[in-house]
Amino acid sequence: MLDARGESCPIPVIMTKKLMASKEDYYEVMVDAGAPLENVTRFAESQGYKVEAEAKGGDYLLKISK
Repeated sequence: MLDARGESCPIPVIMTKKLMASKEDYYEVMVDAGAPLENVTRFAESQGYKVEAEAKGGDYLLKISK
């Protein structure tokens, strides 16, 4: 699982992009609410992945799958 909480955009997207270079079918990314949630979701979807966001307190666990 990638923990990108506390990082300002575009860092969470860059971290996710590096993680996804491994071409796996499933990833988990923890992000803060707001821009990181929206931007990482948009990036993953642009790469052909489906994203499910699960609220965890003030943060979100993104379940990214093919």
